[in-house]
Amino acid sequence: MSIGIDEVRAFIRQLPDAAAVAQVQEAAARRLGELDKATHDGIVAGRRARINDSLRPAFLRRLTGTVQERNRTGTRAGFLLDEESTRLLRTDPRNRYRIPEGTKRFRLPGNGVPVSCLDLIED
Repeated sequence: MSIGIDEVRAFIRQLPDAAAVAQVQEAAARRLGELDKATHDGIVAGRRARINDSLRPAFLRRLTGTVQERNRTGTRAGFLLDEESTRLLRTDPRNRYRIPEGTKRFRLPGNGVPVSCLDLIED
């Protein structure tokens, strides 16, 4: 038998104090983390992806490339732009990265792109 959201809300309303509500909140946060991890497990090095509209700065949105290694926690990944996205970024007036003229594929600097901001592209 499944429990509906109304039953969950009623249960939370009956909790005796803030500590009990905090325990429910911690359990919900852990579950969200598990769901998020499962959603992004397929984002591994070598896969093609597009940066989605949730990333800031906005000038990087919709650029495409190849996922590189993920960080130790798995929350961010290096990103190597494909040739067309490198060209688009180089000519974007909002761009703040220096991309040498001869560079065909530019690796975004820094500690990587959040994996939640990457959508896989089917090859």
